[in-house]
Amino acid sequence: MTPPDLPEDAALFLDFDGCLVEIAPTPDSITVPDALPDLLAQLHRRLQGAVALISGRNVDDLRRYLPEFPGAIAGSHGAELALPGQPIQPPAGEGIDIPALHRQAQDIAAAHDGVLIEPKPHGVVLHYRARPDLAEWAQAAMDELAAGYPMLAIQPAKMAFELRPKDAGKDRALLRLLGSEPFLGRVPVYAGDDLTDEVAMAAAQSRGGFGIKIGDGDSVARYRLPDPAALAQWLAR
Repeated sequence: MTPPDLPEDAALFLDFDGCLVEIAPTPDSITVPDALPDLLAQLHRRLQGAVALISGRNVDDLRRYLPEFPGAIAGSHGAELALPGQPIQPPAGEGIDIPALHRQAQDIAAAHDGVLIEPKPHGVVLHYRARPDLAEWAQAAMDELAAGYPMLAIQPAKMAFELRPKDAGKDRALLRLLGSEPFLGRVPVYAGDDLTDEVAMAAAQSRGGFGIKIGDGDSVARYRLPDPAALAQWLAR
């Protein structure tokens, strides 16, 4: 079902990959639509600043692709939070040897061609998009890696498994932002495409708002749009 018009008092929360930009074979090969920065700036003005990105990417990576985005950014599934004009707030007390985690993941991936490791400041992702036949192996490999890092949790995603801080989550990022200005008292609207977005959609709907699922697949979201281009058209309306 196509979503209704964006409420005038909305708090808008947007995933990045698969939502604002099309999924690409590798995280670094995405293309940002030419009109996207201006569209986000217009929405930010219309909603008095109540627009945020909530993504599995880290904040620095999102700023690289959208350097002029004026709103809040929750990166690494909410493990990082960057408010306008403020430094990035990292998670507290992780106690994780991140370089060692990245090395172990690279060693695991070396067993198969076509497996990609994406290092992150607070975790790591194993992508098997080029080798869908390795889905079971990828899950078992990440289960084994996770056993050595009890402070991290496995997050399934599209053709990938990620180890992220256990206390992070896109739902927690949304609720944290909803508790402060300029999001306070507004109707939450969350758009995303992946398994990682389902909890945030549910959180938005539990607070009187709604979720928008981008693409196919089962979802808790009340509404659905086929692709990022359709979402951009709806937002521009």
